[in-house]
Amino acid sequence: NSIDLSLDRMTRLLAKLGRPERRLPLVVHVAGTNGKGSVIAFLTAMLEAAGYRVHAYTSPHLVRFNERIRIAGKIIDDGDLESLLDQCVRTNQGNDITFFEMTTAAAFVAFARVRADILLVETGLGGRLDATNVIFRPYLTVLTPISIDHEDYLGKGIVKIAAEKAGIMKSNSVTVVGAQRKSALNVITRIAYARGISLWRSGYEWRLHHRGFGTIFESSANRRLLPAPSLIGVHQRDNAGLAVASLDQMPAFTVSDSEMRVG
Repeated sequence: NSIDLSLDRMTRLLAKLGRPERRLPLVVHVAGTNGKGSVIAFLTAMLEAAGYRVHAYTSPHLVRFNERIRIAGKIIDDGDLESLLDQCVRTNQGNDITFFEMTTAAAFVAFARVRADILLVETGLGGRLDATNVIFRPYLTVLTPISIDHEDYLGKGIVKIAAEKAGIMKSNSVTVVGAQRKSALNVITRIAYARGISLWRSGYEWRLHHRGFGTIFESSANRRLLPAPSLIGVHQRDNAGLAVASLDQMPAFTVSDSEMRVG
């Protein structure tokens, strides 16, 4: 059960399960090194404040495994989780598979069964060959700040790691990019250009100005004052700003400034 990064096992299992990944609501797919979970938490809170039904898949968990799978705002219960995992294990018929692939397949089955307006998905490791990257056409992709991590699996140095994480970007789509080192941003920009992807980049198409009372979010379309977030730490202002920038690129969803502040 070592980590063998490829999508073959995942694709095979999902085919046997009836392709749940093709019956998901609109998907926002989030990769990066730092802040993925926080960006998803902010997006969830703002979208739910505006009345939307939100599924979310995140990892790792803080206390209980169930926290990783939130179905329309509720953490999956033990009974449902157990029966889903049992179904996936039986369907897999003893073929090689990792724990994360198995749980991701179970989560996608759960999400496909229950109506929601949107599904927020966090990658587990990397991006290009991550089990979550079977999502064929995400509504939006988001890249949080990228730094050195998991070099054993993703390659040595920031350039290789950025290329792996940028692997979730799909042709002819939009990717919102958090603050990046220049070398990482160069890689992301090159891949985006080759695939016809529109980028919405921190420091270019949108900017954050931190003040004592909060953060000013500024883009060509908007200027908003964001209060200091409830999550502690200056970096959480950046994460909240990235979540707001992501909402700017989600025209199917209307979230007012007051709903953003609630979130």
